[in-house]
Amino acid sequence: MRGGHATPSSDPKATVSGPAAVVVGGGISGLIAARELAQGGLTVTVLEASNAWGGCVGSHTVAGLRLDSGAESFATRSTAVPDLARELGLGDRIVAPHPGGAWVQLPDGPQELPKTGVLGIPANPWDPEVRRSLGLAGAIRASLDRWLPASVGTSSDVTSVSSLVRTRMGKRVLERLVSPVVGGVHSADPALLDVDMVAPGLRRGIRAHGSLAAAVGAQRRAAAGSSVGGPSGPAKAGSAVAGLKGGMNTLVDALVADLRQRGVALLNGQHADEVVKTQEGWRVTAAKTTYDAGRLVVALDGPGAVGLLEKSLPELSGLRPAAGPLVSLVTMVVDLPQLDGRPRGTGILVAPQTPGIKAKALTHATAKWDWLADEAGPGTHVLRLSYGRREDAGGGADLVLDDESLLAAALEDASALLTVPVSRTDMVDWDVVRWAGALPFAAVGHKQRVEQVRQVCAAVDGLTVVGGWLAGNGLAAVVADTRAQLAAG
Repeated sequence: MRGGHATPSSDPKATVSGPAAVVVGGGISGLIAARELAQGGLTVTVLEASNAWGGCVGSHTVAGLRLDSGAESFATRSTAVPDLARELGLGDRIVAPHPGGAWVQLPDGPQELPKTGVLGIPANPWDPEVRRSLGLAGAIRASLDRWLPASVGTSSDVTSVSSLVRTRMGKRVLERLVSPVVGGVHSADPALLDVDMVAPGLRRGIRAHGSLAAAVGAQRRAAAGSSVGGPSGPAKAGSAVAGLKGGMNTLVDALVADLRQRGVALLNGQHADEVVKTQEGWRVTAAKTTYDAGRLVVALDGPGAVGLLEKSLPELSGLRPAAGPLVSLVTMVVDLPQLDGRPRGTGILVAPQTPGIKAKALTHATAKWDWLADEAGPGTHVLRLSYGRREDAGGGADLVLDDESLLAAALEDASALLTVPVSRTDMVDWDVVRWAGALPFAAVGHKQRVEQVRQVCAAVDGLTVVGGWLAGNGLAAVVADTRAQLAAG
């Protein structure tokens, strides 16, 4: 077959020529890359190994409700996601969460999560909510950050979230505020994570503003200025995000529809087995079909991208990142009017040292999103509990529980965290979704690895590599970085 778009062939020698660009990976970064290429006038084919589009921006149906099975919000620190949503005709669907705020479960009991700006780090250690969480001694220690030289925590080439916070604000801020947030968002111990990857610009902000608290405050003000509805003063913790009415999965639906309208070939069940650099460009082999293209975009997770490219680019072999942790999400739809009062706001994060709780976070989705509460109806609630936390830099073996064991843990944890008994008799429906490696593991030194990967790839004509493992965790980072990389390529 020559010209147009390819269709899989059972002939192992079949070669399909014609597409000017091939995108390997149909997650959110791959779909965005395909759109950028198509807008540039190229003929594009997207190869996706699974039968679903959007990667970790997925959906599932539980009790007749279409719910997000992965990402359910985006950070408002930039306009990247709102801009894309508006381009796709979803501007009127952008919504802010209910202003109830989030909580944190500490070893000595629950507390409202203070109005913090970045990774749970307080912009003001003497804010009443912060002081309540830290205690007097903890607030005094945290306030010493103001008097430390700006070079403390910023002079080394790399540093972990834990090291930066402990050095500037002390152990209590780390354990009671930062660890729960980092565990909930990144599924990892803050001692393992590169602060420059998970909080870009924070160390630079310390040098510019003189302290960690001031840097956090500056980032929070910038986020408030670009958030849904614009600046509105200090927001409740957990509200520096926004979502889409109908769920973030509607962004994937809109992207897929947009790509089909542009004539992009979207091919499911096409696992890319080999990539070879040719004189004319690139040759990709998938499902016994080959695709020749002048432009190649690899939009896979880190280990997958390196594994696919290292034959053509041996320099990448030593830059393979660790796989992300296995994260299991238990979604329960319950008939429980006692939850109408939102006993823990929009949800609760769990400090790692909290005894008796296996979950790292609980999202009370119907308390967080008014549109979902309207769809579910009075007395019906959607709870989502997250399990899995990377505690060692080597990756280790992820602890895997079967679905029934996870459900039992979720019922027990939800009852303890929400202070309302949640039992099987209250259950309307439930589901378990597992994401293996969906969250990039930004270990200390990862930023330098990313720079090396990009240097290697930039030296090769027609190649762009995108995805969360390079951009950083979260939709805002992935959307902005993917578009920037395609514009530069």
